[in-house]
Formats: sequence, structure tokens, C-alpha cells
Amino acid sequence: MSALDELPLRDELRGAHPYGAPQLDVPVALNTNENPYPPSERVVRAVAVAAADAARTLNRYPDREAVALRADLAGYLSSDTGVELRPEQVWAANGSNEIMVQLLQAFGGPGRTALSFAPTYSMYPEYARDTHTRWVVGRRAADFTLDLPHALAAIEEHQPAVVLLASPNNPTGTALPLEDIAALAAAAPGMVVVDEAYGEFRRAGVPSAATLLPSSPRLVVTRTMSKAFAFAGGRLGYLAASPAVVDAVRIVRLPYHLSAITQSVARVALAHAPELLAAVAELRAERDRTVDWLRAIGLRAAESDANFVLFGTFEDRHVVWQGLLDRGVLIRETGPEGWLRVSIGTAAEMATFRTALEEVRR
Repeated sequence: MSALDELPLRDELRGAHPYGAPQLDVPVALNTNENPYPPSERVVRAVAVAAADAARTLNRYPDREAVALRADLAGYLSSDTGVELRPEQVWAANGSNEIMVQLLQAFGGPGRTALSFAPTYSMYPEYARDTHTRWVVGRRAADFTLDLPHALAAIEEHQPAVVLLASPNNPTGTALPLEDIAALAAAAPGMVVVDEAYGEFRRAGVPSAATLLPSSPRLVVTRTMSKAFAFAGGRLGYLAASPAVVDAVRIVRLPYHLSAITQSVARVALAHAPELLAAVAELRAERDRTVDWLRAIGLRAAESDANFVLFGTFEDRHVVWQGLLDRGVLIRETGPEGWLRVSIGTAAEMATFRTALEEVRR
């Protein structure tokens, strides 16, 4: 018996393991969907100045409403989506993970159900578990698109308080058509949350679900700065919704949940958005080249609007994953059985991945 077993741990947590992709020291890390391009020295200096300014008042609590940051986020998201958003429609927290937990604290809970459709982000059931929300998972179609009749039937059957939809979906990269999201939002009795963590990587002409916000009062769109903004270490996620939704989340947020340092440096990142997002076009192109190459060598590759590609299938995917790792390339063993996911890195990193995969398959 371990020391953990001797503690009065909640029953549903016994035998559970902390979430997390392997953090290994390897030459090519392509497993956590980060932007491979670090901020420039100019941005680093600006962040250092902002952090120093914030440090001078660390004896005081931060702005618990993050007013200035939310105004900046509203401006950025309005520009990215074409939907005019006001600061009172935006809320920020420590990564989109905290945003999701806050949403389930506010709208889920005992006696309520959260619904999603697999394969999808592996943290969703953990958010439900941690907020005592019943978790129900439906299925996606064989090509990983949403099976709309099945989804509508699941909503009718389970009457979920929260529907969680990732678009682009993790781990498949699949984007949801606006008409499908609108249909689910119209049918759902509760909240519909569209997780756009990879929204900036969507292909040209693919709209954000934010365009539905004016007509959908129970719709929430979440974003993160961890991916496209190359700000994973900054831990900043946010949502856009009606002001009433933001007010609901404010009830459950912890006091002063977002540090002065985080707020300050996130505003610097937003001020340098054109520079930080400059690599997105190249990452999109590299993603498409990767899909084409995987298919050319006889593998399957899912259509992706994200900065990763799900590919397969393998009789024993762990053997392939380990073979790549043995050659210094770390990818993610996730998704449906037989599939693997590779994050899109620099051109040099992707060349190393291709060489390593060819060697493993031989």
C-alpha cells in the first residue's frame, strides 16, 4: 500500500494519474502542440520591462477583474474573428484549462451532465470529474467530423447542462462547420462551449464560432495564447460570451486568480501580436506538407485545421512512438487506437521527423 492509499482521497480519484504529456529532454519535441518559434529578443525585452514594472507593486493584489487585459483581448479577438466584442464579454484565466473548470463550476456540478464527442481532448472528462459533473461521451463519424444526427440525439437523450466541442478538435485537427455548431446551440438546453485553442491555425475561409455569439446567448468560445502566440509558458486562456456568462464565471473564480505578472506580460504579447503570429502561416503550410507526405508514403492522415496532424494507422503504435523517441523525436501517443499525433515544428524539425519515421517503418 502506498502513502497515497492511506489518505482519505475521493473514491473517484483512486488509481487516477496526473494529466500530462511526457516532458523529456530530446532534440526534437513535437508532442505538445507548442509554437516552435520562441519570441524575438525585442519581445523578450518588452516582457522583461513589463514584468519589472509589475514587480514594483507586488506588495499589492492584482486587478482581480483584469480590466486592461480583457480590453486588449477583446480588441484582438474582434480583429481575428470579425465580430465586435466588448471587454465585458471577455474573461481571462490561467490557461484555457482554468477557463473550462470555471465554466463547469458555474454551469455543471452534481446532478448535471457534460457531453462531448470522442475522440476529443482528454482533459474534458477530468474537468467533469473534478467538478462532480456527470460525463457522457458520444462518438464522431469515421472521418472525425461531427455526426450531427447522432449529436442531436445525444443532446435530446441526456439534456446536458454543458456541451463541449473542440474546433479544431484535439487530437484530430477537425474543424466544425458553423451550421453544425448553430444546430447544437439551438438544440442544447444548457451551455455550448466551443474550444478554439487552435483557432488561429484554421485554414482560410474557416470562420470562428464567435460569429454565432450575437445570436446564441448560451454559446461560449474559448481561446488560449499558449499555441499560436508562442506563449505557453505565460499560461493565459480566455473566453468570449455574453456579459451574463462572464458574470456567472466571476462568481466561481478564486480571488485575484490572475497574477499581476501574467496580466502584464500577456498584454505585451497582445501588443506584439503581428510579430508573434507571423509564424502561423508557415506552420499551416508545413502542416499541409506533412499531411501530403504522410499520405504519399501510404499512411492515413486526418484533415487538420490545427498545428498538428493525427496519422496512422499502426498495428502497434507504441513501437512506432518508441522508435521515433530512440531517434530523438518525441511525438504524442494519443487518439484512437493505432493513431499517433505529431505537432508541427520548424522545417528542420519536420525533416528530422520524416527521416526518423522512414527509418522506423523500415
